[in-house]
Amino acid sequence: MTVRWGVLGAGWIVRTATAAAFHDADGAVLQAIGARDRARAEALGPRIAYDSYAAVIEDPDVDAVYIALSNDAHLPWIVAALEAGKHVLCEKPLTLSHDQAVEAFALAEHRGLLLVEAAWSRWHPRMQRLSELVASAGVGTVHEYEGSFTFSGVPQGNYRLEPKRGGGALLDVGVYPLHGLVATIPDPSALAVIDVVHERHRGGVDLTTSADLQWGPGTRARITASFIQPEHQQLALAGSEGRIDLPGNDAFTSWRAPSTLVVDGHVEEFAPVDAYRIMVEQVSTVILGGTGWVVPPRDSLAVAHLLDMLRTEG
Repeated sequence: MTVRWGVLGAGWIVRTATAAAFHDADGAVLQAIGARDRARAEALGPRIAYDSYAAVIEDPDVDAVYIALSNDAHLPWIVAALEAGKHVLCEKPLTLSHDQAVEAFALAEHRGLLLVEAAWSRWHPRMQRLSELVASAGVGTVHEYEGSFTFSGVPQGNYRLEPKRGGGALLDVGVYPLHGLVATIPDPSALAVIDVVHERHRGGVDLTTSADLQWGPGTRARITASFIQPEHQQLALAGSEGRIDLPGNDAFTSWRAPSTLVVDGHVEEFAPVDAYRIMVEQVSTVILGGTGWVVPPRDSLAVAHLLDMLRTEG
C-alpha cells in the first residue's frame, strides 16, 4: 500500500529536497503538485500537475497533502485539506500562533485525520539518538541547553522579511532550536522566558532574536535565531551526569552527509541519510495504520506557545 501525496507549492524546499523525498520514499507516491506556475510543478515529476492549490486538495486520488507555502498560508490550507478529508504534513512553523495550532489539531482530531508539523530534523537518526539518550537519563537530568541557527543573506522581496506573511528569524529558523529544546526537557509547559532581545528590520520582522529561558531552579536555555549573523548552527546540552554536543555546522540541517554526536567525549557516527525521506516514510506509515514516529502534537503546541511568548516579549 502507498499514500498518494499532493504537494502545495513548488518553491525552493520542494525543488531541492522534498519532491525527491516523495519520489524516493517507500510507501509514498508523488501524486500531484499544485503551483501558480504549472510548468514548475510539472518539472518535479508528479503524476499530475495543477496550476492551483485547491485542485490538489479536490483531487480524489490524493490521500494526504504536504503544505510548503509561506507561513501565513499554513492554517488556511491546513483547514481546507482537513475539511476535504486529507491527512496533512505542513512545513514549520505549523501555524502563526498557539491558538491557531490548537484550532488545527482540534480539527484534525474531529475529522479523524493525521496532522504533522514537518520539522524534518527531528527525524534525523542523530536527533533521534539525542532524544533517546535524554529520555534514558544517559546524561542525567538536563539543566542547560544551547541552540542556535543563524545565517546572513535573506534577499529583499523575500516573504521572510514581511511581517504579514509570517516573516522573521524566529519563525523561520528559531523553530529548529526550539524543537530541540522541547524534545530535551520532560515538561515543556514549565518553560518561562527570562530575557529576550530582538533586532528588527525596518519592516517590523525580527532579524535576530536571542532569548534565555528556564524550566526550573538552576536551569537555563539559550536560543538564538538570526538572518544577519554569520552562518552557525549549534545544539549542546549539559546534564547532571554528562554532556551532549552536535559538532560541526549542521546541527539542524544534516542532509545526505555524515554526521556525529559527542557524548562526554565519545563520538558516535551517523551515515549519510535523507531525513526528509525518513519523514515522508514515517508519516506515510502512520497514515497507513502502521507503527511509525511523527512529531507529537504536544511538541508542536509547545513550540507554538514558546514562539508566542518570545515574539511578544523584549
